[in-house]
Amino acid sequence: MRVLERHGTMTATDKKISDYIFRIPRAAARVLMLDYDGTLAPFCINSAPARPYTHVPELLRCLRQDTDTRVIIISGRQASSAAQLLGVPAIEIWGCHGLERMYADGTLETVGLTSGALEKIAAVSEQLKSEGLEEFAESKPGSIAIHWRGREVLAGHLTHKVMHVWARLGDRKGLRVFSFDGGIEITIDARNKGDAVRTVLSETGADTAVAYLGDDATDEDAFTALRGRGLNVLVREEYRKTIADVWIRPPDEVESFLIAWRSACRSAC
Repeated sequence: MRVLERHGTMTATDKKISDYIFRIPRAAARVLMLDYDGTLAPFCINSAPARPYTHVPELLRCLRQDTDTRVIIISGRQASSAAQLLGVPAIEIWGCHGLERMYADGTLETVGLTSGALEKIAAVSEQLKSEGLEEFAESKPGSIAIHWRGREVLAGHLTHKVMHVWARLGDRKGLRVFSFDGGIEITIDARNKGDAVRTVLSETGADTAVAYLGDDATDEDAFTALRGRGLNVLVREEYRKTIADVWIRPPDEVESFLIAWRSACRSAC
């Protein structure tokens, strides 16, 4: 099988992926970490019904059932939301950029949410409402996200309002603000996707094949954590500056990657 081959020729990206896939059967163990929105599912104007690409759930089920790969989703969504949308049982999910960890057995653990930090987020929520941003806001454990996907003309205006609220906060210690693809978020600065990756790596032996697939600026924290230890894969229709090792496009090349990973794992049996 040719991995992510385009127009009959193998690109530098194809070769890097092919070389890494070739190592999988010889590894002592295998871990595959994936972002959700933009990586396994298309972006939607309303983020709630962002269903995964057609073949993704079945490919992940096959990885879980036919291989020894530890499959992990690391998302900005709440873990329960990602689990419901994906519909694949017994997969570990880190939600809210690492603030939540849902184990494969469904046990949910919340990390770093002190009462003081939650009070600050509640105050942020009230101030965003006072700025008339309620219709754009999504409340999550430990954060408030303002979305403008599908209404990009409002991006500058909404960013200005959020930053106005940020500037008015009397005590920003323990909080951070960051932009993501289609919005801006104020969150408790306790965890990020990189922390989730570092935790997973701490539970993983050195001789393990590890890859992380993600699309957004928030995935750069994960790429940084994995750098030098595994394969970082940027998933986007259009390239952006990144520290990832390779770039592929959704959904076909993501599905090809999953198929190639599964085939390599099965050849190790």
